[in-house]
Amino acid sequence: MAQEISLRETYGQTLVELGMENPDIVALDADLCRSTMTRFFALKFPERFFDCGVAEQNMVGIAAGLAASGKIPFASTFAVFAPGRCFDQIRMSIAQPQLNVKLVTTHGGISVGEDGTSHQSIEDLSLICSLPGFTVIVPADAIETAQAVRVAAAHFGPFYIRLCRPKIPLVYAEDYRFNLGKAVTMRQGRDATIIAIGLMVKAALEAAQNLVRDGIYCRVLNMSTLKPIDEEAIIKAAAETGAIVTAEEHLEHGGLGSVVAQVVTSHQPVPMELVAIKDTYARSGKPDELLERYGLTARDIERGVRSAIKRK
Repeated sequence: MAQEISLRETYGQTLVELGMENPDIVALDADLCRSTMTRFFALKFPERFFDCGVAEQNMVGIAAGLAASGKIPFASTFAVFAPGRCFDQIRMSIAQPQLNVKLVTTHGGISVGEDGTSHQSIEDLSLICSLPGFTVIVPADAIETAQAVRVAAAHFGPFYIRLCRPKIPLVYAEDYRFNLGKAVTMRQGRDATIIAIGLMVKAALEAAQNLVRDGIYCRVLNMSTLKPIDEEAIIKAAAETGAIVTAEEHLEHGGLGSVVAQVVTSHQPVPMELVAIKDTYARSGKPDELLERYGLTARDIERGVRSAIKRK
């Protein structure tokens, strides 16, 4: 079994490394530093850490002010609170002036588990992708997370990085190099392409492996940069495999599937299936139980592939 590592802890540790390398790196949190793991930065650099309390709107405003003053702020909370609770402040104070703020949120999707509906962020990607100028990244494992955080620090402009709560298996080796804006071909195939983000990348790889038993060979793309999306990779996949299935821990509307569909319909129309949460909010439960109940497993991806191939 692949090693499972926390993306949150990886983020916190990477933030400390960045803080040691660059004195302009500062961190902000909304009374959740023990969960987002920015506590590592707070312990190392207390004078550069700002706990804003349960006031996400204020946190965004302070982050914007720090960015306008030349600092590189990393602001963190749960994904359900940013952009959910402070969308207007993100829009007005970060997106419109295009300030150099890095929003890194944790507890994305329904894999937060027993915290329930109020803490399950299933609309955040739709909201943040609607804002011009934002770069949006959903890493597939801890190795990609560390590199994505470093890339965000090195590139000017607003970033949104979405992390999940549970530890998840590694899908990359240590020699992997994250390339902003580029999809990664995890597996070659000719019959269909599965495009996945976040923890669904592992499920996509499992589905592709299972489908081989029936003579179905799927290409698997990790589309970790959701915005700007790799249009070239999508068009190439559609042309060469003739069917596309997207997989995401997010509502069907406005997330990965919607963005990919815009590219496909404009450039290379092919049958598509979207493996995502349908028009509903999830219940409370263990992460694996919720992923199964709401159709976010390797088996669901396999069904999507078969359906798309039938319509080729």
